[in-house]
Amino acid sequence: MSDDASFPDVPADHLREEGWELTDESVETVFKLPTASVVGATKLYDDVRTRTAAEAAAGVDHQWRFFFATALTFRPPLAPGIGPAMILPTVRSEANSTFADELRDRGFEDVERGRRERIRTDSGARARLRTYTASMPLPETDATLSITGWVGVWHGDGFRIAAGAYPDDAIGELLGLSDPPERLRRRPREYRDDLLSLIRAVE
Repeated sequence: MSDDASFPDVPADHLREEGWELTDESVETVFKLPTASVVGATKLYDDVRTRTAAEAAAGVDHQWRFFFATALTFRPPLAPGIGPAMILPTVRSEANSTFADELRDRGFEDVERGRRERIRTDSGARARLRTYTASMPLPETDATLSITGWVGVWHGDGFRIAAGAYPDDAIGELLGLSDPPERLRRRPREYRDDLLSLIRAVE
């Protein structure tokens, strides 16, 4: 694996069509192994179209959904005798812990780890997913936002992490809107399907 960090490939057309916008690109050490630092090159996206719709309809500016993808690089590179399968469990554990911390940093409470699932990515790699749940009071409202997050970790053309979160209720209902715009009527199942499609498409 190269010593130079490179960003993962993401489904740019899908993201653009669904109203996602790139809000941050970063390269940083995400955790350390006994013999190497693990550097993550991450692209972070916000569902700006939904955010704008909620602000226009209810005056609430909030990030309702997020998605990110990370490509990992090891510095120094892993020794020839250390294969991906040997460290994948450690990478998976660290990725899940980091995601839970990310939710807490965003202000979420009652962060809980949920079930595991396996999927195959569009490139053919086998990924293991872990779900998380959390909640937070919405400022300036009487509502509480509950979310479900998914974290996928796999090794294909290098190690990849892809994750995101979405509301457990239609946003229009959560905000008490009697006639919300179509964008705010989406159900959790639609959000879930969209997020899993994004995760599968990362390379």
